[in-house]
Amino acid sequence: MATTSNVERESRLEELRDRPSFLRMTFNLVGKQPVGALSASIVLSIILMAIFAPYITPHDPEYIAFEHMLMPPGPEFLLGTDQFGRDVLTRILYGARTALFIGITAAFVGSTIGLVLGVTSAYIGGRFDLIFQRVLDVFQAFPLIIMALVIVSVFGSSVQNVIIAITIPFIPDCARVVRSSALSIREIPYIDAARALGYSHTRIILRHMVPNVMAPFLIMITTFIGHAILLEASLAYLGLGVQEPTPAWGLMLQGGEEYAESALWVAFWPGVAISLSVFGFNMFGDALRDVLDPKLRSQ
Repeated sequence: MATTSNVERESRLEELRDRPSFLRMTFNLVGKQPVGALSASIVLSIILMAIFAPYITPHDPEYIAFEHMLMPPGPEFLLGTDQFGRDVLTRILYGARTALFIGITAAFVGSTIGLVLGVTSAYIGGRFDLIFQRVLDVFQAFPLIIMALVIVSVFGSSVQNVIIAITIPFIPDCARVVRSSALSIREIPYIDAARALGYSHTRIILRHMVPNVMAPFLIMITTFIGHAILLEASLAYLGLGVQEPTPAWGLMLQGGEEYAESALWVAFWPGVAISLSVFGFNMFGDALRDVLDPKLRSQ
């Protein structure tokens, strides 16, 4: 018995030695997905800057100091100041909080509702599925920005209404994608076995179908975050998003528009922040799709 246990112990030790280290696995992943690794680093950097904004910069994002108005980048203000004397870097860091809060909330809520509706439509099928898809067609006929503008114009431009305005257009997009995956899962024999065992429709949908469509769901969330950040910035730029003095990248673009020639940095750096955020989340979603899709992963 002692000899057998020693042999098993040695075999386990050999397996541990042969197992690649975390650093080696990271390098392998970066080599296979360089764009995905770059986008993940961008996303992680934005999240960390938003979390540790109070520790990165000593300035108050809402403090107005006209004596520092439109100061160019320098040692005291690394990215310069805006037309109210506020530090541009500070407002970009705190604006990341606004963008991530609205973007992540809208993407998660919209994708979750679309996930449940899409799987339910595929499971029920028949006339309900036909009518439900036509309703989705009506919602998808309107561009995202037009629908969001209508909702914000009717209900107001508070943060909650902006989240609702961005969330609603995401629901039909996610529901349509998830439904296409759920249709094939509905025909798998274990769904028929669950029905034969007397499981309720709710349990079959939530316990047996939803977990099997999580891959497209996660991809849609990451992609929607980038779209939501861009949509929130567009609404703020048009004056229908969050209002002053809340730090927001769209508001910074709007305020720096008239100083494009005399103080380019006021609008330039918020534009860079929006571009990097949208690029990071969109490319991260594409890389996540390549990792989670078995066909793309094998290629």
